[in-house]
Amino acid sequence: MNILIKSATIIDSKSEFHNTTQDLLIENGVITKISRSIKNPKNYKEIKLDNLHISQGWFDSSVSFGEPGYEERETIENGLKTAAYSGFTSVAVNSNTNPIIDSNSNITFLNSKANNNAVSLLPIGALTIGSKGEYLAELYDMSTAGAVAFYDYKKPISNPNLMKIALQYASNFDGLVCSFPQENKISGQGVMNENITSTRLGLKGIPALAEELQVARDLFLLEYTGGKLHISTISTATSVALIREAKKKKLNITCSVAIHNLYFTDDVLIDFNTNYKVLPPLRTQSDIDALIEAVKDGTIDMVTTDHNPIDIEEKKIEFDHANYGTIGLESAFGALQKIFTTKKTIDVLTKGKIRFGFEHTPINIGSSANMTLFNPDTKYIFSKKDMVSRSKNSIFENEPLRGKAYGIIANNQVVFNS
Repeated sequence: MNILIKSATIIDSKSEFHNTTQDLLIENGVITKISRSIKNPKNYKEIKLDNLHISQGWFDSSVSFGEPGYEERETIENGLKTAAYSGFTSVAVNSNTNPIIDSNSNITFLNSKANNNAVSLLPIGALTIGSKGEYLAELYDMSTAGAVAFYDYKKPISNPNLMKIALQYASNFDGLVCSFPQENKISGQGVMNENITSTRLGLKGIPALAEELQVARDLFLLEYTGGKLHISTISTATSVALIREAKKKKLNITCSVAIHNLYFTDDVLIDFNTNYKVLPPLRTQSDIDALIEAVKDGTIDMVTTDHNPIDIEEKKIEFDHANYGTIGLESAFGALQKIFTTKKTIDVLTKGKIRFGFEHTPINIGSSANMTLFNPDTKYIFSKKDMVSRSKNSIFENEPLRGKAYGIIANNQVVFNS
């Protein structure tokens, strides 16, 4: 792959060319020259795009594809294309398939399906066999096959001793244990945030307490075991406070927040639109304010789309019975740009790489080209024509967003969002 990028503004705090507009020459997948003006005597393909900006390739720590087992929701091939068109050069893929990704052979299958793709697929193995929360899965064997973390997607580990053993065992090979923050005995049959809105709508609520009890428990277990823990998709102000305190104790803890939990309050459920049915549920404005502040000060380590394609038969039904989840890759950048500056948006889209075992590749001469191309100023109403996913269950449908990805350059390939 040999290309010449013309007049690109580089947004990369780890690059000596940060906040400058440059030409970039890429030969055989490596950046060989960065300069204000580069001639093209070898007649390489040139990339000239309106208001072109580039950054390190974006990373998402929680993406779900249907394959194997739920290909009607999404295939790995189309899922990776969606990620590329949305600006992501690497995605950590959850184990919520059929069968559950809980063995060495399952991890090998995912890796083989993503082989030679521009987007790097980082498999997350299930923490327990079948994600049933009863017995630990083959954590070490999955690690040797390439699993970057272990997580029963959206399923809390109710047995504290099992979580304790998982943290202790995984620490032997520096394995990352992920936890979903919900105490099911408190959440019960709830389907949205327990608040005045749930009372008004007559829907059963999931109290913030259900999340906070689980976060507190897992942090106590982490302190006892000295393991390595990532708490996925927190949603409440008290969860932020608990994790902030744990970081002051120097515990090996990271956490993420879903973009939609930074954007919408539970008030949007007034029309019973099941696209807004997500887990953890949308909370209050005071929760959003605390979450945004925690992203800014680093208490929350990364944002995620929590991309989860759900077919129409499981969404276009009564709210109580609809499945949880929203797609989010396509809308991620445009939504974050409504909340943060471009610099901060890029920071949170690249920040989680090292935690999941994926190195940063700064935009410097001699580096492999792993970058996202984007226009931070494009304004548009997000609609179905912007959705590349097979399933169209987007929480951001009809939202005015700002900023779009042009595509990516990664793994010696160029993929544009045409």
